[in-house]
Amino acid sequence: MMKYVAYYRVSTAKQGKSGLGLEAQKETVRAFVEKEGELIGEYVEVQSGRKDNREELWKAIRLAKSEGARIVIARLDRFSRKVSFISGIMDQGVSLVVAEMPHATEFQLHIFAALAQEERRLISERTKAALAQAKKRGAKLGRHGGLTPWGDPVVMLV
Repeated sequence: MMKYVAYYRVSTAKQGKSGLGLEAQKETVRAFVEKEGELIGEYVEVQSGRKDNREELWKAIRLAKSEGARIVIARLDRFSRKVSFISGIMDQGVSLVVAEMPHATEFQLHIFAALAQEERRLISERTKAALAQAKKRGAKLGRHGGLTPWGDPVVMLV
């Protein structure tokens, strides 16, 4: 029976608190592992996918290596949208399984990683374009949309 170590990631603390993204990932992974083997550990990371310093991931990798297990993730884009990060993990000798496409080879994972990286670039491009349009229409951009943390309008003296 194959052993698996699950790794889940959401990008923001708000997503982590709501638990919805995590629950969907957990459901996907558990349904896969139920048919294929045994889940020996689960690790959750709340951090942007742009950052590579993933403490929980390294814990999962250490457990997987010590137990001869495979790392299982729900979806590749929840792991990373960066080819170099994904290939670097695979170069470490870590066996990676994506629950949504469990029969994907390492070659295919590299291709899907490249597609995910391009999607990240396109998302960024579309977001910047949308924000530029909103700004042209007079929308107040930023964390508080032109308001102070107390909800009062920002007054600018010129």
